[in-house]
Amino acid sequence: MGEKQAGGASGAVEEMGGGIRRIIAPNPSPMTLHGTNTYLLGEREVAVIDPGPDIPSHLAAILAALGPGQRVSHIFVTHSHTDHSALAPALARETGAPTCAYGPWGSGLSETMQSLAADGLEGGEGADRAFVPDLALADGETVATDEWELTAHWTPGHLGNHMCFAHGDAAFVGDLVMGWASSMVSPPDGDLTDFMASCRRLRALGARALHSGHGDPVADPAARIDWLIAHRLEREAQIVERLGHGPATARDLAAAIYTDTPPALLPAAERNVLAHLIDLHGRGLAEAQGPVAAGAVFGLV
Repeated sequence: MGEKQAGGASGAVEEMGGGIRRIIAPNPSPMTLHGTNTYLLGEREVAVIDPGPDIPSHLAAILAALGPGQRVSHIFVTHSHTDHSALAPALARETGAPTCAYGPWGSGLSETMQSLAADGLEGGEGADRAFVPDLALADGETVATDEWELTAHWTPGHLGNHMCFAHGDAAFVGDLVMGWASSMVSPPDGDLTDFMASCRRLRALGARALHSGHGDPVADPAARIDWLIAHRLEREAQIVERLGHGPATARDLAAAIYTDTPPALLPAAERNVLAHLIDLHGRGLAEAQGPVAAGAVFGLV
């Protein structure tokens, strides 16, 4: 289930209300929809949220959106996937603004995911391993100017260093919640146990609008988050039901469950299933025949 998305022209500056502007990067794909949303907040001291992919024309569009008397004072990054963070160094060089985020790639991972990575479980899809923020933000930390304030909330799950930034009754939520698709959770970088907890935490914030990393704003956050949680629980039930017929790998389960998914997206579906299997394993509901790994055979306890 996903909401219809109107999108917009890449490079164009769109007024989103509440002093927020949006520029869509020219990187459309099945995983990014129309492209990455870059947000600008403020009239004089401008915060840029998720500068986006390292594309020169997108950098030029951000700089061109600055009017007389405006300057970029801070650059916020929700997480270090290249479609969100890769342009940050170039934008920082052009503006002198510090980059602000939870931490570099690999930070914020649970002990379970650190152990799986150390044991050889490969991840790193879309990794921006070079990104290191100038300012490492603590959970709950607020950054403010005379015009705006943003409060950082650590919301791991899609990625260990994922943060959402609350602004009044709105929040910039990166890839945690989107209106057109469910977020990818791909171990060991993604952690379904953390993802579910982060969704519930975001719901508890009570934001009235969510500005996602891709697609249009989520106008009814509570309903959308409730649906996403229910969707994950339904997927879990499907996996458990299939495992009731006997042990299987994540690939076997993805092929059996994601019957309407285009072949090109099945690898992502397989990683989502693996995330569920690791979550079930951590909760003592499933076990692996041998080490937990991408190709491991899992069965019910």
